[in-house]
Amino acid sequence: MDYLTKKWKMWYKSLDVNHDGKISLEDVEESRNKFTELHHLLGDKADSVRADMQKWWTTYILPASGGEVSEEQFLSRLSASYNKDKAAFKEEMQKCFDVMFDVIDTNKDRSIELSEFIFAFKAFGHENEELVTKAFKLFNAKDEMVPLRDIVSAWVQFVTDEDSSKRDYVREAFESGV
Repeated sequence: MDYLTKKWKMWYKSLDVNHDGKISLEDVEESRNKFTELHHLLGDKADSVRADMQKWWTTYILPASGGEVSEEQFLSRLSASYNKDKAAFKEEMQKCFDVMFDVIDTNKDRSIELSEFIFAFKAFGHENEELVTKAFKLFNAKDEMVPLRDIVSAWVQFVTDEDSSKRDYVREAFESGV
């Protein structure tokens, strides 16, 4: 459980978009705005993406928390859910990342190219393009594209798998400084 808790702490920090030590509605707003600006989304498309991102945040990250969640609360919620029913927890995390990466895949080609990957990380406050590019390369992109299912699977593994002997691309990316 210690290994998983360590990864959940990394995830928490990655969601603290404005780097103020807590996850709040301010992080939601900043990520939504950055994402739509980076993709040059306008009008209905921008509104739709903002709404989808808001829904993801409030469904999976900030549910019933009064608009703010501490690292302790975040870890406690994940731990309780994981310990209650590991299969249900994994299923919920599958939904979580299916939804998020569907939003990130703005052109709906079911794959992620480097620029989309960089924009997604920037929207979550990770500005170092060199490190984000290194993280993208971990996925062994073919024709400069990574299938969406590979990215989603990597994130699900990151937040649900206790086996530290398995290669974990997302953990590697965070440990490299992304």
